[in-house]
Amino acid sequence: MTELLLQRLEEIGRSLEQSGQALALIGLGSVGAELERLDQFSDLDFFAIVKDGTKKHFLEDLSWLSNIAPVVYAFQNTVDGFKVLYEDDVFCEFAVFELSELQEATFTAGRLIWKADGIEDSIATSNKPVQTHSSSPEHHLGEALTNLLIGLKRFRRGEKLIAARFVQQYALDRVIDLNRHLETAQNNLADPFSRERRLEQRYPKLALEMPKFMLGYERTPESALAILAWLEQRFSVSQAIAERIRQEVSYVSSHQNSAPDPASL
Repeated sequence: MTELLLQRLEEIGRSLEQSGQALALIGLGSVGAELERLDQFSDLDFFAIVKDGTKKHFLEDLSWLSNIAPVVYAFQNTVDGFKVLYEDDVFCEFAVFELSELQEATFTAGRLIWKADGIEDSIATSNKPVQTHSSSPEHHLGEALTNLLIGLKRFRRGEKLIAARFVQQYALDRVIDLNRHLETAQNNLADPFSRERRLEQRYPKLALEMPKFMLGYERTPESALAILAWLEQRFSVSQAIAERIRQEVSYVSSHQNSAPDPASL
């Protein structure tokens, strides 16, 4: 499958070249500068760089992709690009930029797959470096604790979906940020756009805790207690808000058994 992915990327480069209206193809992520990550589960992330005034054509007519192999699904997910699925299961996510637009784009360093004559290799490097998370541990801790409290209040109200997101997503994001100050990453394959990517490989100790932090739609209170315990073991947590979080969980627990069965209403 990895050979097919790389072959397809080369074919896309040739298709762009044959169009006579393109300037470069930049591979990103696991088909870019991080080629060592490429495996059978990877998709093709790339930028197609085209001549001024031709971007609309490349977005409205995807024949430069479908003339390579049958496309079974295409969805325009941004104003600049698409997600595309080929019949042979090669999945692509791409953006089309004119050269002037690329200068304003933020992206991790890519790999030039193809370029037209006169195009510099530096086109594969963004002029705007990706901003990393720089907030202090105190900020992340405060966000985590308040997200737990808000999530539990939503749960008591019966808003279980948003409760799960506050606890098992928003608060957990802050846990991941905090963990960077505690656990040394096992490799340098961080994704600046998504802290969740490759977490299991980078932070194996935290990964072991994840099942307790993400217990699901009906078990947000238990997830909240697990996250709170993790925070208290590692940071100086205000006992005032910790006690309030536990009170919310206790209230939910004491009223679950007495609540009417929705199926009987």
